[in-house]
Amino acid sequence: MQKTPSLADMQAVAPAFARYTSETVLNGLWKRPQLTPRERSIVTYAALVARNQVVEQPRHLRLALDNGVTPAEIAEIVTHLAFYAGWANASAAVAAALPVFEERGIGASQLADAAREPLPLDEAAEAQRATLVSQLFDDVAPGVVQYTTDALFRDLWLRPGLVPRERSLVTVTALVANGQAAQITYHLNRAMDNGLTKAQASETLTQLAFYSGWPNVFSAMPVFKEVFERRSL
Repeated sequence: MQKTPSLADMQAVAPAFARYTSETVLNGLWKRPQLTPRERSIVTYAALVARNQVVEQPRHLRLALDNGVTPAEIAEIVTHLAFYAGWANASAAVAAALPVFEERGIGASQLADAAREPLPLDEAAEAQRATLVSQLFDDVAPGVVQYTTDALFRDLWLRPGLVPRERSLVTVTALVANGQAAQITYHLNRAMDNGLTKAQASETLTQLAFYSGWPNVFSAMPVFKEVFERRSL
């Protein structure tokens, strides 16, 4: 795995990039009050995993741990993103995380217990979602429809390793980071139902502009705008 470049490395290759990294990102973006450092770390680490950007993952994994994200929550973010960004990206994140876990002495006792009681399910809302998806796509890919119900919404989304608000934040982050604008409306509404505020959602876009690129964020902004406007009616 490639070495994560330091500011000195950046200065040796691209001095302007080093300046933007130091002044605009580390001493600007990361100091903005609209998200806590912990929330910024969750968004940034999730974006790097979703985009399979392994060079920066060790740096931001260490920062996330320093900012209060627990090893169990890191494990849950990687697990969640296996479904929302693909198994290979999650596997790459495991490989990038192993040396950090080893240097920090993180072991099985600090990771989520798979036997913990699942979160409660809103049966009415889930039945409505499942019915709609079944009507739309049973004739297209019944296997996808079935796994969406059984593996995602009746299992993954009920895992207690992340609170619902943060699980939604990870999901919205992955969708924006990978340019999946068509999926944002449902999951942004779900995130806000789970407690994410408009100001926090807006600042998530600002963070992601730097970590997933301006084009992906500008593609997402019309969807965010529509969700905000509909929820304010």
